[in-house]
Amino acid sequence: MFHLLDIIGTMAFAISGVLTGFHKKLDPFGVYIIAFVTAVGGGTLRDMLIGRTPVGWMQDLTYVYMITLGFFIALVFRKKLDKLRTSLFLFDTIGLGVFTLIGLEKGIETGLHPIICIALGTMTACFGGVIRDILCNEIPIIFRREIYATICIIGGMLFFTLKYFELQNDALYLITSLVMISIRLLAVRFKWYLPTLGYKEING
Repeated sequence: MFHLLDIIGTMAFAISGVLTGFHKKLDPFGVYIIAFVTAVGGGTLRDMLIGRTPVGWMQDLTYVYMITLGFFIALVFRKKLDKLRTSLFLFDTIGLGVFTLIGLEKGIETGLHPIICIALGTMTACFGGVIRDILCNEIPIIFRREIYATICIIGGMLFFTLKYFELQNDALYLITSLVMISIRLLAVRFKWYLPTLGYKEING
């Protein structure tokens, strides 16, 4: 289940990156690069921080194959992706839920404290998108009002709560990822936002 989730998350984020590249009208090489960094950017940073080198995608070409497959799937079905923003949101949300779990597990394998594991899960899920948005000249979604990184933190807390009650791993992964995906869908549907901080302009 864990390996399957890893593959699903990689392809989901790759397709998310491809759709962003399409939206920005990049050439095929540019679209592929955006797909690649979206899919492995967070995991690369995580592996470097925990001293796991060479990083994961350099040791297993399955990741490269999945990114390439996602690129071609999005390319072939591009005309059918009429609602580009909806498609981008869906694949990005799936990747968010799955990659948080992967980061949590990597932290547990390394023997880190649960709080640090949650930070690694958040980083794994979010920082590929951060790199994607920066390269595409956008303010990263993690820094905007939309509930994004907060969902990773909630998912991490739920994960360790369920793990405390010794829930079977497959059920643990499934429940945590589904809860995270559901929270984001509900947040967008009902327009749940975090408050912004800043100075109000004084007129006159």
